[in-house]
Amino acid sequence: MIPPGARVWIAMGHTDMRKGMQGLALLVQQALGRDPFGGDLFVFRGRAGSLTKIIWHDGIGMSLYAKRLEKGRFIWPSAKDGIVSLTSAQLACLLDGIDWRNPQYSWRPQSAG
Repeated sequence: MIPPGARVWIAMGHTDMRKGMQGLALLVQQALGRDPFGGDLFVFRGRAGSLTKIIWHDGIGMSLYAKRLEKGRFIWPSAKDGIVSLTSAQLACLLDGIDWRNPQYSWRPQSAG
């Protein structure tokens, strides 16, 4: 669950997945120009696209979350550098291997008329 008020940022391109919390926090500061201790979530993807890592500082300590997909790849923007903000719903789609940029509904809303 994403804490209320926290923003989700995904780093463009691919990241060296050998990095741990300290290496990723340094990347957030130096390459992305953000504060890794500000309470936001920062999401990184490896070159192969099947591994992602998220760091988050809750005000007490840093957490590292890693997920590897058994099949498929995480959907990522094609830009080589920079950062993109996601909603918590988009992050949930991304972590399930769903294309968060254009999720498809299994039903169509009906007008109330």
